[in-house]
Amino acid sequence: MAAWVKGGAADVSAAVEAAATLLAAAKTPIVTGLSADTSAVRAAYHLAGLIGASVDPVGGDGLYAELGPLSQFGNLNTTPAEAIGRADAVLIVGLRPWDRPIVQEIAASAPVRGRAAGSERTLLSLGGPGDGATRHVSYPAAAGGLAVSVAHLRAYVKGNLAGEAAYADLGRRLTTAQYGVVLYDAAELGDLGVEMLQGLVRDLNDLTRFFALSVSDGFQGRAVTQLASWTTGQPPRVGFGRDLPEHDPWRFDSARQVAAGEADAALWLASLPAPRPDWLAGLPSIAIVGEGSPDATGDVAEIVISVGVPGETAGGALWNERRAAITYSPPVGQPADLTAAGVLAAIQNRLTQKKGASC
Repeated sequence: MAAWVKGGAADVSAAVEAAATLLAAAKTPIVTGLSADTSAVRAAYHLAGLIGASVDPVGGDGLYAELGPLSQFGNLNTTPAEAIGRADAVLIVGLRPWDRPIVQEIAASAPVRGRAAGSERTLLSLGGPGDGATRHVSYPAAAGGLAVSVAHLRAYVKGNLAGEAAYADLGRRLTTAQYGVVLYDAAELGDLGVEMLQGLVRDLNDLTRFFALSVSDGFQGRAVTQLASWTTGQPPRVGFGRDLPEHDPWRFDSARQVAAGEADAALWLASLPAPRPDWLAGLPSIAIVGEGSPDATGDVAEIVISVGVPGETAGGALWNERRAAITYSPPVGQPADLTAAGVLAAIQNRLTQKKGASC
C-alpha cells in the first residue's frame, strides 16, 4: 500500500502519525465520503465521536431527498426482486436510472409471480431517453422539470386534469396495471419530487397495486443509513461537537459547512470510487482511498493513504442493490495488507495516545 504526506511518499505509520496530528489540532473537523464497507464506516463514526467531528456521506443529498418525505408521509416501496418478478408496468422517471443494471434486467424479463404472471411487461419512460437499446414508451418531461412532471401526471391520475394529453395516456397505462412500479433516482428527482411521486403511488393504490423503487446512490449510502441508525440512533448527518450525536441535515451538510467557513479539517473516506468534492483541496485534509483509484496520488490531500478495495482486494459488507440488503463481498485473489477500517483504527489509537500523554 502507498501513502503520501504533503505530496511526498511516506510509509503508512508516518502517514497515520501525520493524520493523527492534523486531527488533534482541528477544532471543527468533518468526516465525509463514507463510500466504503460497513466496518470502515463504523470506524469512521467512532473516530468522529472521539474528535468531535461532523459526519456527512457523499450521497447525502439523495439520501435526504428520500428520508424527508419518508419521515413526514411514509412510503409504499417494493424490492428489486418483487419488481422483476411481479410488475407488468414499470415507469422509469428521469435519466439516471437507465444506467443501472436493473433496467436491463426488467426489460429482458416478464412477470412470473402474482396476478400479472404471464403478462407482457410494459416499460414506460417519463423524462428519460426517447429511444435506445431498451424498447419503451417515452413521455417528455414538463418544462418545469421532473418534479413538475410527476405533479402533472398525478393530477391526471386523480382526475383533476383531463383531456387527450400525453400524460393522460400515461395515467391510463398506470391505472390499468395489475402490479406497477415506479423506478427513480432520489437525488435526480429531489425531495419535493419524491414527495409528489410517493403521493402518486398512494393515489394509484386506490385503483390498483403500485409501488415505488428508488435506485441506490452507488456510494454505499443505503448501508451508511442503516449503520448510522444502529450506531447513533440517527440518520447519517450528525455532529459530535457536544459529545452526543446531534442530527441536523442542514447544519451538518459538509458542502455548506465548508462554504460558511465552519470546518477547519476534513477526512475523506472513499475506499470505493466516489466523486471527490472540489473543496477538499482547500482544507487541511486526509484522504483514505482505494488502491489503484485515480485519487491514490499525493496531490489529492495533505495526507493520502491507499487501502484495499472492498469486494476486490479486500473483503467487506456492502450494499447489494439486487438484494436490497447488506451482504458480504469476499476479496478476489490475495487480500491487501491494509484496509480502511484498519487505518482508521490506527489513527484513533494514536489520537487516544496523544490525549493520554497530554493529560
